[in-house]
Amino acid sequence: MSASTSSAAAARRPQHAAVSQALVLVKLGGSLITDKTRDATPRLDIIDRMAAEIAKAREQKPSLALILGHGSGSFGHPVAARYGVDRGHLSDWHGYAETAAAAQRLNRLVADALLRHGVPAVSVQPSASARALQGRVVALDSETVRRLLGKGLVPLLYGDVALDEAQGCAIISTEEIFCLLARRLRPSRLIEVGEVEGVYANDSGAVIDRIDERNAVAVLASLGQARGVDVTGGMVSKVRLMLEMARSVPGLDGRIISGLQPGLLTRVLVDPHTPGGTSVALSQPAGSRTAF
Repeated sequence: MSASTSSAAAARRPQHAAVSQALVLVKLGGSLITDKTRDATPRLDIIDRMAAEIAKAREQKPSLALILGHGSGSFGHPVAARYGVDRGHLSDWHGYAETAAAAQRLNRLVADALLRHGVPAVSVQPSASARALQGRVVALDSETVRRLLGKGLVPLLYGDVALDEAQGCAIISTEEIFCLLARRLRPSRLIEVGEVEGVYANDSGAVIDRIDERNAVAVLASLGQARGVDVTGGMVSKVRLMLEMARSVPGLDGRIISGLQPGLLTRVLVDPHTPGGTSVALSQPAGSRTAF
């Protein structure tokens, strides 16, 4: 093989991009931005404040590149549960369409709030390209997200429906979507913003400072059920998928914080060393495996 042929072959091989030190994934939880005990009820004041805090962080740290996401809360979850979209094998596909429409309605409210505060958010509909296998995202158009970032825009994704190769259809959480994007875009940080201050220890009720390979199994076993209707697994699924992301992207720093503490999201975005919440990370050597 000639040198030029060898170089061309090397160029065609998939390359693992380095971790982007400026790229941060932020998810606004459905339980934070909606009232999950009442169908299709947004918390407009909190949505507006979250948008303002994100805008302030971008002003204070111009190098910050963001991919935003949010849960479907009381918009998508009750509809999905009513039709059994999360279980797949639908007899009435009208429910699939209704669930997608409900998720989009909440997404429009979040996008409009961000735009009002000067954040150039562009909604990216996951179900337009996503495919799942037994509820796990196996395909999604990440190139559009990459190109939006390259233009200085802020991609905004959300929990959505997807066609599933095994069960017909599925609900895909924002964490599932972020898992795939993290492997391809290599962010340095993931921030989950919810109602709670972090992950609580069942024995003491105190916030767990850090979850890693040493305590992950015990923490996951102790977590309770989500409040309200949640067809994506609640805190257990959230923590498990954050650990999965940390395992696939060495160096990824995860954090679960409360969006009910005014200004905290701005501070954490600007300074990753800001105290508060629960950090989720792995310090084990690359290539080792832990069953979470």
